[in-house]
Amino acid sequence: MTQQQSLWQFIAEQHEKLSVQIIQHLGLTFLSLLLAIVIGVPLGIMISRKKKLSSLVLGAAGILQTIPSIALLGFMIPVFGIGPKPAIAALLIYALLPIIRNTYTGITGVNPAVIESAKAMGMNRRQLLFKVKLPLAMPVIIAGIRTAAVINVGVATLASFVAAGGLGEFIFGGISLNNTNMILAGAIPAALLAVVLDQIIAMIQKSGYRFFQKLKYILPASLIVLGAGYLLTSVSHRTIKAGFTPEFMGRQDGDIGLRSVYGLNVNPLVVSDAIMYKAAYEKELDLISGYSTDGRIKAYDLYVLDDDQKIFPPYYAAPIIKTKTLKKFPDLEKTLNLLAGKFNDSIMTDLNYRADHLHQTPERIAKDFLISNNLYKSPRKGNSGTIRIGSKIFGEQYILAEMYTMLIEGYTDYKMETKTGLGGTKICFDALLNDAIDFYPEYTGTGLLVLLKPSAETIRDVSQSSDKTYHYVNSAFEKQYGIQWLQPLGFNNAYALMMRRNQAEELHIRNISDLKKYFDGK
Repeated sequence: MTQQQSLWQFIAEQHEKLSVQIIQHLGLTFLSLLLAIVIGVPLGIMISRKKKLSSLVLGAAGILQTIPSIALLGFMIPVFGIGPKPAIAALLIYALLPIIRNTYTGITGVNPAVIESAKAMGMNRRQLLFKVKLPLAMPVIIAGIRTAAVINVGVATLASFVAAGGLGEFIFGGISLNNTNMILAGAIPAALLAVVLDQIIAMIQKSGYRFFQKLKYILPASLIVLGAGYLLTSVSHRTIKAGFTPEFMGRQDGDIGLRSVYGLNVNPLVVSDAIMYKAAYEKELDLISGYSTDGRIKAYDLYVLDDDQKIFPPYYAAPIIKTKTLKKFPDLEKTLNLLAGKFNDSIMTDLNYRADHLHQTPERIAKDFLISNNLYKSPRKGNSGTIRIGSKIFGEQYILAEMYTMLIEGYTDYKMETKTGLGGTKICFDALLNDAIDFYPEYTGTGLLVLLKPSAETIRDVSQSSDKTYHYVNSAFEKQYGIQWLQPLGFNNAYALMMRRNQAEELHIRNISDLKKYFDGK
């Protein structure tokens, strides 16, 4: 009962934001669906007449349908930038196949005897299409539209990765923040929208062609109005256009801290960290949340604003592992600690630069680093047990996972199994708790704020130094979870706000308080 109450409390607190996200989600779905109908139905009619083209058109639509949705969004960014355009284009592509295929199937499935009878009555080609073929094919066509609509409701959750809004903001923010209520606040409305939309279109499908004719003006107008509502909720007039990740939006050491400590509200877009750096470089965003050791800071000449009121706690990296795992594999702790203290911020930034900008593989970067520090040994190919390492889904974690893999294979007789790219903090930590992995690299600030969630007073106290933060999380993790933090690697990958260097210099913004003064002046 407590869990249900806390969910409703969250929804009550966030109802305005949730309402905007629902409108955005509906707008994305309906705009893309309307465009898919406008394109897909005529294409289906065309290939029903020119059947030699049917294999080509349906094959091309099928190939587009198989492209992973995140990859498809990535392909759209160079063409459309960030925001609603790439999301609508991607959703349009996903909706095309069922609409084209069902239109083609419905028309070609009309009884040839009926068509011959209509021709004998003197109907021309146009009359035959609109008075015979389309009415008879309409249930099949609407079934395709119904399928496309449900697909688009689900895929539209990924629109948050390209700053297009929608319910994905809550879903992916909740995954990153280990916040079940946030995940449910996005997932439940998305599921309900899919069910309701499916049932509405099913009613239209059962009502037949005459009812569809009555709706032929009302339905497009409704879709356009909802689409316009989405665009209005997405448009904002900013002197500095900001973009923050879903995780940053919900954290005390993120947008919440900027509002409460600095009094700074920059009305940010929500955007994936995979594209925000390049968006800043290409002037689609001016201010972004980032990570202090990210290689793209160097690649795109970004300027990190000083956190002069210290809302970002220390984020020192270290492997976390269950105590029982260390007992099971006695040589493991000593091997993992070979990397302890071998890094600083500039070293890690350079390694990330090689991955993010020079596109070197994590394996090459890891091996070069180990060789340069006289740590590399050829794999022993032992068989004394299997250790599973996990990582989150960004370059730095892939690099560290490769280093640990090489060390374990070179210094012990254990076999390694990698489970990299596990997504956000919640996914990795749950995998560790459930013994799906044995260890992964984590950050002390994340352990403090996302996983332990102590009181504000405790956070202020233990965030004063990196040592206090480390000792607190290590002690608390051991008591609560039976998990140990091994020795820190030596670099601090904290959250940070950053701008293009030339813009920061032009506006005389050096720290976050300067940014606040700039906004107050506007």
